[in-house]
Amino acid sequence: MSESEQRILEERTSEAEKEVKAIEDELDRISKGDLSFTGDAQLEKLLSENEKLKHRLAILENAVKEEGSKGKAKSNTQAESSDEIVKKVAKKRPTLITDISSVEGNICILDELKNVFEAAITSAYPDLEDPPVVITLSGNNPKFGDYQCNSALAISQLLKAKSVKTNPREVANNILNKTPTSPIIEKIEVAGAGFLNIFINKKLAEHILNCILRFGIKPPPVKKERVIVDFSSPNIAKEMHVGHLRSTIIGDSICRILEFLNHDVLRINHLGDWGTQFGMLIAHLQDEFPDFKTHSPPISDLQAFYKESKKLFDTNEEFKKRAYACVVQLQSGKPDYIAAWKLICEVSRREFQKIYDRLDIKIIDRGESFYHSRMHIIVKELKDKGYLEEDEGRLIMWGDPVKRDGIPLTVVKSDGGYTYDTSDMATIKQKVEEEKGDRFIYVTDAGQNTHFVTIEACARRAGILKKDQKIENVVFGVVLGEDKKKFKTRSGDTIKLIALLDEGLKRSLDKLIEKGRDKVLSPEELKQAQEAVAYGCIKYADLSHNRVNDYVFSFDKMLDDKGNTAVYLLYALTRIRSIARTAQISLDTLLEEAQKSDFTLSHEAEWKLAKVLLRFPEVILKVSKDLYLHSLCEYLYEISSAFTEFYDRCYCIEKDKEGKIVKVFYNRLMLCEVTARVMEKSFDILGIKTVSKM
Repeated sequence: MSESEQRILEERTSEAEKEVKAIEDELDRISKGDLSFTGDAQLEKLLSENEKLKHRLAILENAVKEEGSKGKAKSNTQAESSDEIVKKVAKKRPTLITDISSVEGNICILDELKNVFEAAITSAYPDLEDPPVVITLSGNNPKFGDYQCNSALAISQLLKAKSVKTNPREVANNILNKTPTSPIIEKIEVAGAGFLNIFINKKLAEHILNCILRFGIKPPPVKKERVIVDFSSPNIAKEMHVGHLRSTIIGDSICRILEFLNHDVLRINHLGDWGTQFGMLIAHLQDEFPDFKTHSPPISDLQAFYKESKKLFDTNEEFKKRAYACVVQLQSGKPDYIAAWKLICEVSRREFQKIYDRLDIKIIDRGESFYHSRMHIIVKELKDKGYLEEDEGRLIMWGDPVKRDGIPLTVVKSDGGYTYDTSDMATIKQKVEEEKGDRFIYVTDAGQNTHFVTIEACARRAGILKKDQKIENVVFGVVLGEDKKKFKTRSGDTIKLIALLDEGLKRSLDKLIEKGRDKVLSPEELKQAQEAVAYGCIKYADLSHNRVNDYVFSFDKMLDDKGNTAVYLLYALTRIRSIARTAQISLDTLLEEAQKSDFTLSHEAEWKLAKVLLRFPEVILKVSKDLYLHSLCEYLYEISSAFTEFYDRCYCIEKDKEGKIVKVFYNRLMLCEVTARVMEKSFDILGIKTVSKM
């Protein structure tokens, strides 16, 4: 910057400082009653103008520091004008919300607070590169605020490393002095050794809850991505068992949360529908049902059919030879063998679909066979680029050819055949190039994690995965029985998933009858409640645990109506919904009342519940990034607990001695409605159906 440009910038800074001082003097006189003014409008205008000037002054001050530190480094480049510098520095700052009316019901308060304190910290310490902006929820004690900015200690240490003498409390005060006014924040207090306690503005909360009441729950805005989620993935000719439960439930919920955020989600069921096992299945089909092409064979139990063919394969050499011959014919595309293969696949798919329908799972079948032709392409590509090397007759590939850590991919077997590794490389190439995916999620048991680390490394080395793309392996632990061993039948067999669902239905009905619900619900309502409880408790028991851990499967615990269980939460929701019915107040009436008067939070318990509800976007964004669904389950339970406290302390309706309603607290009924909506949306994301009566 030239000397003249520097002088102009300093003059503008000085002018801005004078304007800020003049307005602050005027505001001071108003506060003392020394100046007559036209009213709130003029005061609001002065406050707004003062904030704008402060913001511009901070930008100018930073620009002066930034340019001054550069000295003559730019002497050989074109000088920038002061306006260009102001714009450049302003660009680094996040855009802040300045008006409550511009806020919609989908705002993430945590992210907005990060923006506010990022602006404050970069203004207070412009020389620090990427200073930490640490915002956390406060504890349960309201005197410590609702959130805390805990950046002061880390910044103090960074400054000490630069030989700047300071302490965390001094840093916290500097940050506070540079914090821009925000409609989100009621006040900020410095506490302890440099904590900044942040108190949320109640007016903002009332506005957001009113938006949810009037317009429903909207997702927080995010950059739209094409996300491909690979989950469930049973094998053809084998029944789905309890081992498929976790992948199916977790994968569906991940899809639901991403779809809620308006991402373009492709749900893939990577079926095991190709390989040598189909040779023995086709050979057995030819033996048992020679007219299968004209008459559909009555294969109701494909699992038993598979076991029969496997036994023949292991004990009968002639059958084994025919089975291998059938594989060759199938892979050569011979029509009769393709027809037999399709028939077997279709029988399996129909059985899978029965489970998916009961669990309300939407998924697109795309088996290994889909990638068969693509495997030839990926093998040729990897060969041509020199990524494959021979190892005892095999062709292998290392993710890092220098370190050679772990196990390499076996891309081509010694007999020339392909492997799961080949299939997975072809799959990721198809997802990147044909599906145009941005994010690739695989929901599998923890034992496959090393495999996916290798797949990602090889795909990146081969140039298939771009810099901003990554494979996310969403891993989970195993399902245990109450004996803490792998969940199996008494005979030691793996438990069939369909049998597990049937048992859930039986037990949920028993639970409802035990509570006498069959006497107050219609047959249709009882059936809906039975299914909601049965499937809901199975899903919630899985999702409410940290997915990386093993968990104990227990119907007794799942169906408990106390604590953090689906039954308790579903009951809680139906109780909330019953309040308006008892008051005989319709949603239309509530909305009319909301139009007449502002949504207000006057009682401490109302405010406590409202602050929990405000965190819905924050929880959703967190889960969409880390894919740990138990956080949403914990949030649901937190809502229920806060609502119970609110309901115990705040009347929604008042009745006389005869039980006649004498007063309706519409504000509280509105809060009930918003609570129910947030809970219902949370349940929907978890894939759990709700009922109005239980």
